[in-house]
Amino acid sequence: MRLLFLGDVMGRAGRAAIRECLPRLREDWRLDFVVVNGENASGGMGLTGAHAKLILDAGADCVTLGDHAFDQKDMLQFIETEPRVIRPLNFAKAAPGKGARLFEAKGGRKVLVAQALGRVFMNRPFDDPFSAIEPVLKSYPLGGQASAVIVDMHCEATSEKMAMGHFCDGRASLVVGTHTHVPTADAQILPGGTAYQSDAGMCGDYNSVIGMDKAEPMRRFVAGMPKARFTPALAEATLSGVYVETDDATGKAQKICMVRQGGRLQQAGP
Repeated sequence: MRLLFLGDVMGRAGRAAIRECLPRLREDWRLDFVVVNGENASGGMGLTGAHAKLILDAGADCVTLGDHAFDQKDMLQFIETEPRVIRPLNFAKAAPGKGARLFEAKGGRKVLVAQALGRVFMNRPFDDPFSAIEPVLKSYPLGGQASAVIVDMHCEATSEKMAMGHFCDGRASLVVGTHTHVPTADAQILPGGTAYQSDAGMCGDYNSVIGMDKAEPMRRFVAGMPKARFTPALAEATLSGVYVETDDATGKAQKICMVRQGGRLQQAGP
């Protein structure tokens, strides 16, 4: 299978890049399944139902969220009616929606997508992501019930993302980190056959501070005092993520490539 995972969509610039570029990439790269992290797509904080629909209509098969999952209040209802949007497994137990779901890809093949939130350096306490993901992986064995398994590890600490990669090695096709908005240069296939990258980066304007207009973050770092709200940067976005090819029989990764399309960053892709 040919899989594409795109990192955090950041505001209007990120949405525009998804709308304009994803349909072409889907066709040119003959993609079988696409996952997009959309948790910053609406004003940089959360995701509305309308913006989720835009990402899905552009060619995403699944949209993952994160710690800002329900910052946009209409997502509380929307996620119950749209199974292609998933929130973290270890979010509050009363939260609506699901943290893992089995999807159907081309040719009837099944793809499991799961998301977990890390706990290191995060502002709110969440349940243990490792014990949350374990029963999901056992229920949908790679190469059996699931032709491919994609795990979105949404957290701050690179060490926690790496630990999740090794924890899932041999049981997932791809473990990829999100949340920190900067693509890491460690795309690799782990010893057990799981593709891994510590952070997919963002789909946003990189002439920014992690996707936000530079002025206010710089003011706070330099002066130590806020003056205005953070607002997303609005110049041309780079689509950042990871491309993976898997073996149909085992679900394990055979190829992984960093993806950077458009915008300011050096271009990369399969």
